[in-house]
Amino acid sequence: MSAYVSAIIVAAGGSVRMGIADSKQFIPLLSRPAIEYTLKAFQNCYLIKEIIVVCREQDKQRIQSIVDENGFSKVSSLVLGGASRAESVRNGVEAASEKAKYYAIHDGARPLITVEEIQRVVEAAFETGAATLGTSVTDTIKIVDGFNKIESTPLRSQLRAVQTPQVFECELYRFALENAGDNAINFTDDCSLIENMGGEVEVVKGSVENIKLTTPIDIVIAESILKSRSEIG
Repeated sequence: MSAYVSAIIVAAGGSVRMGIADSKQFIPLLSRPAIEYTLKAFQNCYLIKEIIVVCREQDKQRIQSIVDENGFSKVSSLVLGGASRAESVRNGVEAASEKAKYYAIHDGARPLITVEEIQRVVEAAFETGAATLGTSVTDTIKIVDGFNKIESTPLRSQLRAVQTPQVFECELYRFALENAGDNAINFTDDCSLIENMGGEVEVVKGSVENIKLTTPIDIVIAESILKSRSEIG
């Protein structure tokens, strides 16, 4: 099965935890801006028909230059982000083609996503209507109270570290977004919108390499992974 999939790349966040004034999207990884790796993976995935980049006003020109320089022909538009992640995704969805049957929502600051991973989660969404990448948790996780005292220990076998892309059938996602209303701002990922209305999301096996650039150590890790890939390739 194949259908029209619009990728929504959310790249409108700040860099507070990274401790830099510039956007995380432009952090150099092996001398190339992080967002370039993200866009390249979606450009090269045959299941993705168009790419919408959601970004800050001050970043639009630089991102457009990256798109032009690399010939990322699937990028159909750059739209402004909102006050929250949910609002930014909503703006991206509104800019998507009317032909779109599925939305593949991805964090722009996850530049190590691969074509194979995108394909895997999109194909799962074709079957189920909603799917996300995720990895098993290796650490023991504790639930604590307001005083930082341990309350319980969830079963590690049932825990997953959820990543992006998260892929949804269009009508399902739009309904979930409207169902959440103003409360959508409180959801940290898009799967939560589906969960909120009682829907199910399939977790597809992802890779521990699909990290999000959040703190300075992530840059070191990302460059190490990219070097390893270039040596193998």
